[in-house]
Order: sequence, then C-alpha cells, then structure tokens
Amino acid sequence: MAQPDISHAGGISESRRIAAMAETYDVLVAPHCPLGPIALAASLQLDFAIPNFLIQEQALGIGYGDSSGLLDYLADTTPFTFRDGYIDRPTAPGLGITIDENAVRAAAERGHRWRNPVWRNTDGSLASW
Repeated sequence: MAQPDISHAGGISESRRIAAMAETYDVLVAPHCPLGPIALAASLQLDFAIPNFLIQEQALGIGYGDSSGLLDYLADTTPFTFRDGYIDRPTAPGLGITIDENAVRAAAERGHRWRNPVWRNTDGSLASW
C-alpha cells in the first residue's frame, strides 16, 4: 500500500503520479492526511480520481488532541459530513470547500506554538503515535 501525503509529496498532481506508479504494480493507495481541511479536501479530490484508492486517512475525531478545531477555518463544514464511514464526493468549485477568511486572519494574529502531543499508556509509560 502507498500512503502519499498530498501536503508533502508535491500536491495533487504529484500525488496522482505516485498513485499511477502504484497502480502499475497493483498497489492500493491510502493517502496520509493528518492535517487540516484544505489538505483533506485536496486528498479527497485525489481519492475520487484514482482507480486504486483504498481508504482516506483523516484526523477528525481520532482521539488525539482537540481535533474539533480542524474545521474552524471553514465557512461551511457540511462537505466533511461522514455517514457510515463514507463521505460524498465534493461538488462545489475548486476543492469543494469554502474557507472562512476571517477565522484564518484571527488565527494568524494569535499565532501558534504547536507541539507534538505527549501520549501515555494507562500505566503511565510513554506511548508513540
């Protein structure tokens, strides 16, 4: 299985090339996307365009940190409504989402200091993600 991350592999076009090469060798593609809504929307565009798509990784509600903020930068979160583990193909222009530019500006003013979460097992030992 190939797991290109659209945000690190060079975007939609390069990820599609990776998927095409994987298809040549009968390899399925499960795009890696633990980031925000723009990366997820771009990954979904790839998913619906390749024949060897298997599953889409995404970070909404997977249990680490506070993933509820991932959709804060969208004017409308309905494009990311999952039903029974599936999502409908986005049909709006572009990536199929509308960015809330005021929320982005406010976040830019606040800044950030993101750090990897420290995970611990129930016995207190360090866990790896």
